Amino acid sequence: MLSIDLTGKRALVAGVADDAGFGFAIAKALAEAGATICLGTWPPALNIFQNLLERGKLDASMTLTSGKKLEFERIYPLDAAFDTLDDAPAELRENKRYKERGDFSIRGMAERIRQDFGEKPLDIVVHSLANGPEVKKPLVETSRKGYLEAVSVSAYSNVALVRELAPMMRPGGSFLSLSYLAGERVIPGYGGGMSSAKAALESDTRTLAYEAGRRYGVRVNAISAGPLASRAASAIGLIERMVEYVKANAPLPRDFEAMDVGHAAAFLASRLASGVTGTVLYVDNGFHAMGMAVEGPGTVGAS
Repeated sequence: MLSIDLTGKRALVAGVADDAGFGFAIAKALAEAGATICLGTWPPALNIFQNLLERGKLDASMTLTSGKKLEFERIYPLDAAFDTLDDAPAELRENKRYKERGDFSIRGMAERIRQDFGEKPLDIVVHSLANGPEVKKPLVETSRKGYLEAVSVSAYSNVALVRELAPMMRPGGSFLSLSYLAGERVIPGYGGGMSSAKAALESDTRTLAYEAGRRYGVRVNAISAGPLASRAASAIGLIERMVEYVKANAPLPRDFEAMDVGHAAAFLASRLASGVTGTVLYVDNGFHAMGMAVEGPGTVGAS
């Protein structure tokens, strides 16, 4: 029987701080397929996340189909805005939410993983990181600072992860990031430079697939996911409207679920996708294929 088997594989999912988003769904799907899971979590959210885990508040969502509980090997503090600790301003390093976390940079996380598991401990890396401080502003009103911060955390951080972690990958290693249709189509309300960041992320996916594939033998892909009303997405301000619009107009008018992305991610991380790299896979109930909104029951092709 052909199946997704990630037994013996170790995954790092960067950008998980609750059980509601794509990152958590991907972590759970990878675990269902047999992988062990490490997380990278934004330091200001780390205490809350760990408390929820310790108090059992997430037990229901962490139950696997086998009845076992999803477990995390390690949870590393990670602020993907910084490649090295020296890049972080002194006032941030002294902030109480950061100070006790040690080196929370991308390189610092890589060093901790190496210390914990050895020189080549990783098989799968998932970039589930995005932040646009001015996401509610139209692009034309976005400041240079807001624009560059959006691109830095949401796109460049993937370049940095590949640079730091690709040398630590075992043969057949796989990188995956999460994009959105706004990188190639206009989505009114998705502002602050986030559309530009997603476009950069997808372009970088192709270039990184070539460069890291030739240099390290790893694969680099992205998933362009449909809108999901997660806690993180609530920052957009119109996420519920986006979800409703896509459901009404997609070829598959079903509820879109985070685990749809999780299952696709497990496939891309597995040997079944060993020939797939440099690809942006749409997981959005087919909405990306539409060129015109469904106006109602009388629309051609509607039922």
